[in-house]
Amino acid sequence: MIPAHPLALTRARKLDERRQRALTRYYLAAGAGGIAVGVHTTQFAIRAAGLYEPVLALASETVVEGRGKPGVRIAGITGRTRQALREARIARDLGYDAGLLSLGALHDATTPQLIAHARAVAEVIPVFGFYLQPAVGGRVLDAGFWRRFAMIENVVAIKIAPFDRYRTLDVVRAVAESGRAREIALYTGNDDNIVGDLLMEGWGGWGTGGRGRRERPARMVGGLLGHWAFWTRRAVELLEACRGAVKARAVPAGLLTLGAQITEANGAIFDAANGFAGCIPGIHEILRGQGLLAGRWCLDEKEVLSPGQLAAIGRVRRSLPHLNDDVFVNEHRDDWLR
Repeated sequence: MIPAHPLALTRARKLDERRQRALTRYYLAAGAGGIAVGVHTTQFAIRAAGLYEPVLALASETVVEGRGKPGVRIAGITGRTRQALREARIARDLGYDAGLLSLGALHDATTPQLIAHARAVAEVIPVFGFYLQPAVGGRVLDAGFWRRFAMIENVVAIKIAPFDRYRTLDVVRAVAESGRAREIALYTGNDDNIVGDLLMEGWGGWGTGGRGRRERPARMVGGLLGHWAFWTRRAVELLEACRGAVKARAVPAGLLTLGAQITEANGAIFDAANGFAGCIPGIHEILRGQGLLAGRWCLDEKEVLSPGQLAAIGRVRRSLPHLNDDVFVNEHRDDWLR
């Protein structure tokens, strides 16, 4: 269970270190298995603002200071090969366990060039693949690419987030066919179908590996999600419920209904009606309402809620109150903000 970590800013759009640390403490206290920093939810603009290394360092320090077992640390890695290698080295030196490799900057690269890029990064840090939806800067990647990607030795996981059922299946089938389903952990990043992804068992089981025999079916083992950056305690409970249903091979009807309700909430908070333009401010609005953030500010002054989005967020908050973890946050917020 890995939340994609937002960026806490002051009204002057400077890093708010106190609230940034508070968010990390919130996620770990809620039961998250780790955090992903420097990813889309953290705002890709942190790089141009000179905040990539400071933000990663702050999160890493806060994870280490926490009581109990430290969570896994995932660093977002972007850009062309030179930039990606620089970010991989920074993440490795700061103690991060893997790099979530975005290929959005390589829109003109061929499959062999993409694989060479990924191999270079994998020589520096274990790689967490990332299928980012085109609507927010990703590119379409077919099953052939993902089969070759899965064969890179130091690829340890893949976040599947194309927001498209066909493309999601492409990745799962490719990993199953690669013969590395036992070695590569698959995480849903499809915020529009979280429960459906977590409940599916044995995806890709119809495939065979390159050695001419049926390979182990691949399945989602968890999620790395922007949607889990808020109401995180409830998200932990959701993952536990989905795992229990898969183990029992019985899915309660109520769990399917809950999945639809989560998608409804996500549509408002992520601003699906406007092509996800207000996605990050929407996440900030929930955290602001809980007192964890001081405002909805983003590094880009133009990145704001879309017309009608605030009303939509208010509607899902009122109609789906069981999705929030306000009581949990209220009980512990002052400690996290210390």
